[in-house]
Amino acid sequence: MPRIDGDFSDWNLVPDTYAIGLNQMKEAINGIGFNLDATDLNITVKVGWVKDLNRLYFYVEVFDDFWEFEQLNIKQDIFELVVDADVSGGNFIKKWNANKMRIPIEELHFRGHGSHAQNYHVFMPAINKDWAMVWGNTPWIKDFPYANASYKHDLKQGESGTLKMEFWITPFDHASIAGINRSAVSDLKENEIIAMSWSVIDYDNDNKVRKDFISLSHDTDMIHDGDFMNYFRLMPLIAELKPELQANWSFVEVDRDRRVFAFKDESLGNTEKWTWDFGDGTTSKEQNPVHRYSTSGHWTVVLTIENKDGKSVRSKVWDVVTK
Repeated sequence: MPRIDGDFSDWNLVPDTYAIGLNQMKEAINGIGFNLDATDLNITVKVGWVKDLNRLYFYVEVFDDFWEFEQLNIKQDIFELVVDADVSGGNFIKKWNANKMRIPIEELHFRGHGSHAQNYHVFMPAINKDWAMVWGNTPWIKDFPYANASYKHDLKQGESGTLKMEFWITPFDHASIAGINRSAVSDLKENEIIAMSWSVIDYDNDNKVRKDFISLSHDTDMIHDGDFMNYFRLMPLIAELKPELQANWSFVEVDRDRRVFAFKDESLGNTEKWTWDFGDGTTSKEQNPVHRYSTSGHWTVVLTIENKDGKSVRSKVWDVVTK
């Protein structure tokens, strides 16, 4: 799990083969194509996630020959990130909402603007302002505990230099203007596909006129329409970081009145043998057993897994309770 603290050594664990660079991006407005000048602007992005934690982590390193960040408004260098984690697709920004012919755009702002997918304008860097602007009706999603960011730089306005930053966001299947209690956080699962993309908005002069809009998706519609994003797979943990054998398990209460529970093996490693001790004097050799308790109680359940190289034990004390 990366620490968002400006020490980017955590990201050394992510192989460079997973890094996405300027050579995969396209100048999407002026038609320049893929022949981008790295001496003008260069970018490397690494994306990570942590299993069972619904966050997306980003490491962004950008060289720019002219940094623009002195304005307090939106006219500055920006890393624009869009995420549609459940791949619901379609437009999610009020400016392109087809209903604006029937409903005032001011009202559409409160009717789902940025709800089923999210657009973050990440300021590079943020000076005297929030680290990002959320293009939607849910500015609260850029605040902790739903996001966090850190920079490292010694940039000067109008000069060249390199910015390093890391941040994480929480993607939402539905982000509500009413807050987290009316919202649905995206459930990130191993090997699933999510839709996501980014662009760089580059200002290269003191007149605050945008020079470049460089897009990973190669289409500017990515900023408001999930159909034009890239697809990313939530990869498993690399083999070098996986424990050789580690017991773990979960359970579901199937029938409370009959005291029936379904147990699920969630161990890591090449398991050859399972032994469950349900705490009531009974055991099972199944990988995913179903067990019925005969009496009420607070039970200590233990799973022991084994292979030819050794064994691992996971005990959970009083997680399982019967009435």
